Amino acid sequence: MVTIEDKPTISTTTAACLSVVFTLLYVVPFYLFQATRPSPALNRDAPSVIRARIRTVTLACVVASLTTLYLLIVTARLTAFDAAHLLGWWPLGMVDVFKCCALTLLLFLGPLFEKLFIEGHWDDLRRGRKLVESLKSWQGYRNYVAGPITEEVIFRSILVPLHLLAKVSPTKVVFLTPLYFGIAHVHHFYEFTLTHPHTPLLPALLRSVFQFGYTTLFGWFAAFIYLRTSSLYACIIVHAFCNWVGLPRFWGRVQRREEYPLPPVATRGKDDTDSIQAHGSGGRLDLKWTVIYYVLLLTGAYSFYAGLWPLTNSSMALGEFGAKVKHR
Repeated sequence: MVTIEDKPTISTTTAACLSVVFTLLYVVPFYLFQATRPSPALNRDAPSVIRARIRTVTLACVVASLTTLYLLIVTARLTAFDAAHLLGWWPLGMVDVFKCCALTLLLFLGPLFEKLFIEGHWDDLRRGRKLVESLKSWQGYRNYVAGPITEEVIFRSILVPLHLLAKVSPTKVVFLTPLYFGIAHVHHFYEFTLTHPHTPLLPALLRSVFQFGYTTLFGWFAAFIYLRTSSLYACIIVHAFCNWVGLPRFWGRVQRREEYPLPPVATRGKDDTDSIQAHGSGGRLDLKWTVIYYVLLLTGAYSFYAGLWPLTNSSMALGEFGAKVKHR
């Protein structure tokens, strides 16, 4: 475990200001340049917009990582190895990655059952065709590769060490840093109203509030496993998986996927509710399939609760929850 108890620190104000700066550095360029700026005729899922945005967020990650690395080595006087540990770069910790992925699979046991065996994605994965096609598309590359990597670098690898350097307790880090992650998604409200001009303001606002809520909830989980394992790689893989499986169903009956062709303009990204309709309405199944889904959902939730601490236990932890932080 890396300890910074006896190291020079930064103030909590400095940590908060840098967190705001890095969050803005990630989001603001989307609206500064014509290539990255959405419009009624060119939404955020246009390949040209995605390519340009990937370039800006990659640059933001490089700048933020180098700045934080400088603070850890020069200000906190950590060794390069300890700095890389705090940033989640090293060691790889593949056992921790596996355990965190297993924990996430338990949480999504019900949705995974629905996606694989009810909607029929199991055959797609077995053949590998859909996976390859998805990753070859710019939307798929953004949702499952570029997005998870760059977001976890900024909001976990950068923001968590900054707050630890400011001697913020691990518990506060878990609940505080994901707020930046949630706020960073609020700009989708503007994009949604721009590309959906006929949608009333209240539903669009509620959609944005809902998105802020579930991104913050995921941020709490990701920050927790990052502090418990110092594994940036676990956070990235879990993030990509959650983007793929989507939000769990909490009501209603499960139904089969019925595919039919749609024009490209009808397909939105993972953040747009339109994507739910991209496969159409499937036929109604026997009630037993819905019962199985909800049993698995509850079983997975309980298993997640039971396994949360043991499956995230690691010698690479960045802090101990419940431990008092010494301020200097």
